[in-house]
Amino acid sequence: MSQPLAKQAYGKILDMILSGALAPGDTLQEAKLGDALSMSRTPVREAIKRIEAEGLAAQEGRFLRVRRLTRGQVEEIFFLRSVLEAHCARQAVSLAPAVLDALEARVRRLLDEGPGEGDEQSRVDDDLHHAISRSAGSRTLVATVADLRRRTCMFDHSQVPERFRLSCEEHLGLLAALRARDADGSGRLMATHIDHARDAILQRLDKAPGSRGART
Repeated sequence: MSQPLAKQAYGKILDMILSGALAPGDTLQEAKLGDALSMSRTPVREAIKRIEAEGLAAQEGRFLRVRRLTRGQVEEIFFLRSVLEAHCARQAVSLAPAVLDALEARVRRLLDEGPGEGDEQSRVDDDLHHAISRSAGSRTLVATVADLRRRTCMFDHSQVPERFRLSCEEHLGLLAALRARDADGSGRLMATHIDHARDAILQRLDKAPGSRGART
């Protein structure tokens, strides 16, 4: 979703869901949301599609309704990610030095420049995790990891800003372990990185209005 307006609509609707302005069971209607956001239907439609793909909305009869991402769902997704991506990280010691160099340069540039308003943080994160999962040599594994990551990618630096610098530093540590061809260390660092992301998301959910649902 590269259109700036669609991205803005997505961020605003997501914030409405996480703040409780759009509660579980509320319908996501293009016209109503477009009026509320002072936007046309097209960017709102694209934003709603992304929110549905990420599991925060589900079709119920004729209506698309808000769902709550529960604590149990988050824990399950991150348990699977931890197991699968730690395995991939142990295989990723075979990555070429040039690939590691390029990823490290991008992470360091992020640290120097900060998250900013663009999508570079998301691109770097996606490219790093994709390179590692692809090293396992399994299309099914790559697709599974990508699907699990998509289910929680709505929690970027705008929702859990405290994770930005920590995540970059964890990525650098992981890249260093891969460069040293330390398979066990790479696996441990990846698992720890994913656990920290999980904990930040759970804290964000617990702070949201009506967070009792996040504990089920």
